[in-house]
Amino acid sequence: MEKKTPFHHRHEAAGGKIVPFAGFLMPVQYKGIIEEHRHVRAKAGLFDVSHMGEIEVRGPDALRFVSHATVNDPAALAVDQIQYSAMCYPDGGIVDDLLVYRFPEHLFLVVNASNVDKDFAWLNEQARGFDVKLENTSDRVAQLALQGPQAEPLLHKICDLKLADMKFYWFKVGRVDGVEMIVSRTGYTGEDGFELYFDVKHADQIWEALFKAGKDHDLQPIGLGARDSLRLEMKYCLYGNDIDRTTTPLEAGLGWITKLKKTDDFNGKSVMMKQKAEGLKRKLIGFEVEGNAFPRQHYKVKKDGAEIGEVTSGVFSPSLSKGIGMAYVKAEYSKTGDAFEVEIRGKGVPARVVETPFWKQGSIKK
Repeated sequence: MEKKTPFHHRHEAAGGKIVPFAGFLMPVQYKGIIEEHRHVRAKAGLFDVSHMGEIEVRGPDALRFVSHATVNDPAALAVDQIQYSAMCYPDGGIVDDLLVYRFPEHLFLVVNASNVDKDFAWLNEQARGFDVKLENTSDRVAQLALQGPQAEPLLHKICDLKLADMKFYWFKVGRVDGVEMIVSRTGYTGEDGFELYFDVKHADQIWEALFKAGKDHDLQPIGLGARDSLRLEMKYCLYGNDIDRTTTPLEAGLGWITKLKKTDDFNGKSVMMKQKAEGLKRKLIGFEVEGNAFPRQHYKVKKDGAEIGEVTSGVFSPSLSKGIGMAYVKAEYSKTGDAFEVEIRGKGVPARVVETPFWKQGSIKK
């Protein structure tokens, strides 16, 4: 039985096409994926991401525990700063990717919807020997993502925070339409934007307040379909497609979040140190295809008739008007400009490795 987010009736009223996703009934699109995608790039869109999970970590060992449980270094965070990270199994495979928020007295973890129960159980298992208390607050938290170049002026109308002073991957607790919430300058689209976390009892009020403030900015509700194409244009990984328990952060191009030199030990560290020393056998690359074809997950990647990899995510890029994708390929074929073929409906379509992100004109304020 799929769950419904507190905005479910809003999606139905707006004509959203509802589909099962990660245990929830979610809108995949309203007016159309390409139109919604381009609207976020040009103006502002609102995503219901209340299916995501939230876990609070409290106690004297909170920071040391999260450092042990994740590959990044939360000790490097200032209060009110956010970090992208991942949790790994002992063999280096990825449990999940997540965001770590540092509060004065606790840490706040945002995990993927399909992994909430698994992640919470894993964290509790890892917590043995640490003086920490973990709480899964997912069912009490509504989350909305306001994304696009018009996001700041729109939110500024109803928020008591100085949004212009907030940098990318920082947050504050403030009020939006009088409701206290976490306001973070984060997102999954490559555009400027904010993610809002608040008590589910205020769901209707905040939805209405945002659309009232957004009238002059042409705010539109956006579905999961455009969210996927927007994130793929940025080469942002999706758990279950581009990363999972069979992939390590290094293979996935996430070496930049994997702090092998930090003093705290973490799952998979020795495996990844060995990978780094010996060299990777495969890498996650971004590629584009020739012509009008576009790739899909699990399509084979071939070179001179021999299989060298597999597509993990693929789409027709609404911003670039071409087929793009990600694939794990043998390391010797992973350099920018390397050519190969993607097997699409039984036919080999020419493709080549390109620099990522694919979309380079985003409005993110660093």
